[in-house]
Amino acid sequence: MSTETTVASPPRGFGAKIKQVGPGLLAAAAGVGSGDLVATMVAGARYGTALLWAAVLGAVLKLALAEGVGRWHLASGATLLDGWRRLGRWATVFFGVYIVIWGFVYGATAMSAVGLPLNALFGGLDVRYWAMIAGVVGLALVWVQRYHVFEKFITVLVLIKFVSVVSVAVLVAPDLSGLASGLVPRLPDGSVIYVLGLIGGVGGTITMAAYGYWMIAKGWKGTGWLSMMRLDNAVGYVMTAIFVIAMLVVGSAMLLGQDLTKGDEGLLVLGEALGTRYGDWARILFLCGFLAVTTTSLLGVWNGVSLLFTDWTRAIRLPHGRAAEVGPGTDADPERPAAEATASETGYTATAAERSTPFRAYLLWLTIPPMGLLFFDSPFALTLVYGVLGAAFMPFLGITLIMLLNSKRVARDGRSGWLSNVLLGAASALFVVLLVTDIVNRLT
Repeated sequence: MSTETTVASPPRGFGAKIKQVGPGLLAAAAGVGSGDLVATMVAGARYGTALLWAAVLGAVLKLALAEGVGRWHLASGATLLDGWRRLGRWATVFFGVYIVIWGFVYGATAMSAVGLPLNALFGGLDVRYWAMIAGVVGLALVWVQRYHVFEKFITVLVLIKFVSVVSVAVLVAPDLSGLASGLVPRLPDGSVIYVLGLIGGVGGTITMAAYGYWMIAKGWKGTGWLSMMRLDNAVGYVMTAIFVIAMLVVGSAMLLGQDLTKGDEGLLVLGEALGTRYGDWARILFLCGFLAVTTTSLLGVWNGVSLLFTDWTRAIRLPHGRAAEVGPGTDADPERPAAEATASETGYTATAAERSTPFRAYLLWLTIPPMGLLFFDSPFALTLVYGVLGAAFMPFLGITLIMLLNSKRVARDGRSGWLSNVLLGAASALFVVLLVTDIVNRLT
């Protein structure tokens, strides 16, 4: 993001708004990785399309969270890290510990996920070496990128993954009546853990927090952009929901009854099954979609989470707590509307962030140290801490958004109404259940 896009005023009319869609696609695309594909495929293989309702509910709850992130940035004129700083040191400390550990382990996971389809498509090298190549290429692309180019590049990859997976779903001739019945909530025997995984896992975790930073780079500022932001998020998560439904259909049609325990490699099993039934072109089509999914996830994280880390290094140097806040909508300046503020007033600009030392340092942290994990099984203690922190992030995000979006720091027309509070509350409660379930499963 060498320069921030400046848009004089929010677009008017549906056509003009569609042309501005972008950050929501990035956030939704970055949040759907190989783990989400595996979770959806395994659910389809075990229960057919009976859990379709869970995938749709998950997309709705993630949309509510993403809308909350975007609304905070637009209605407060501050970044999400500034909001967490206002809540107290505990929030920024938790996030700092989380982002450092998460980046180290996720770096290896993301690179391996790209290496698998590269190895299946081209061979020649072991998966770990394809993974290392993918990490270095991702590092180079994000290091030199400009936001408008980056957005267009990711959008092309999103279209490739969307078209390829939906095409495969159409190819396997889904039972439309079965799809419709899958929208009726029910819990087949033994399905609770898969339901929780589908609702909580599909559509992103930490990448959702990066959404506001892409809005800043796009030039969206103030509550006048709220309707544009909501459309932007809706497009991203509707596409995500369709994508997940397509993957569930493919898994149920091709692998129903199979016990898949190979993690990401199970996706290669699906590719082989498609090749056997329809020909090698179907396998290649699916692998191209698989590669587009993992590549968008890697690039989105390399860019978005590096921006989050950069802002964290700025926020921790500032005073914490309510007394530190001087700005729009606070007790120190109650007359000035919050919508008049911009993120640059808090000290954050996209232009400075993506060329800063912390941004590039975190890029290197995501890429170089995790390469060592590609040669070893993940240490148990590290995996445990990573898993628990990861499961804790979503309830942290949901609960802190409720606290922030009902505060005076937000312009009145940007504060949460009853629907937002209900959805954010439901999402937070669900993610607390997921956190407890994850801890119990890891310790027993």
